[in-house]
Amino acid sequence: MKNIFQHLFILGRPASGKSEFIDFMKKAADAERAGKFHIGKFAEVDDFLWIWEKFMEDDIWEKIGEKRLYSKEYMPGNPGMTPDAERLLMFCMHKFNEAITKSYLPNPEFYKDHTLFIEFARGRKDAYKNALTALKPEVLKKSAILFVLTTRDESWRRNVARYQEKQKHSILAHMVPKETFGHFYGEHDWLDITHNEQNGYITFHNVKIPFVTMNNEPESVDPKVLEPRYGNALNKLWELYDK
Repeated sequence: MKNIFQHLFILGRPASGKSEFIDFMKKAADAERAGKFHIGKFAEVDDFLWIWEKFMEDDIWEKIGEKRLYSKEYMPGNPGMTPDAERLLMFCMHKFNEAITKSYLPNPEFYKDHTLFIEFARGRKDAYKNALTALKPEVLKKSAILFVLTTRDESWRRNVARYQEKQKHSILAHMVPKETFGHFYGEHDWLDITHNEQNGYITFHNVKIPFVTMNNEPESVDPKVLEPRYGNALNKLWELYDK
């Protein structure tokens, strides 16, 4: 399949709309998704699962009388990363390298009709700079970046609202606790490394990576709003990627 992204990074604050973007693409027919958004059939690599696994391991350490390593249960049943566990985020970047170079890059058949989504959120000084620097050049060479932009206050509002909605339907509802959100995600360096440009290229390991920063406010679930919002961003990103 031609004219599709091979690797699409989906970045942004927690609750900025990354998951909603992926859900929208899941519901689109293959031909429509490829034609309108340059996305093939897709697989996902998301570091939330690795982080959550460490939180669950912390529960086990605590049960045997040991100290938790990465998280604190700020709310009952709702752990969050502690400030001294920032090393876990860099651990995840190397997990991305391992997962992608072992499971996807050696398989050229995958890229004939598939796009790989790579999703994560980072915050604090130099957070995205450090994260992207940690990735291998062979991962970056196939990549474009869609940054889903929301303000800190809007991301926090959505974080709380979605947790409250999930609580109505599942005991497994989870949100980023206020303490974790404030420490890790209140600020980020994305606008610094992109020089506050809405689109263009950033360079890591001598690889030019196209990016588009997509404003995802106001929040909407209406496909008539989301389709042009996503379409405009991805078509611009494709222009940069195709060059």
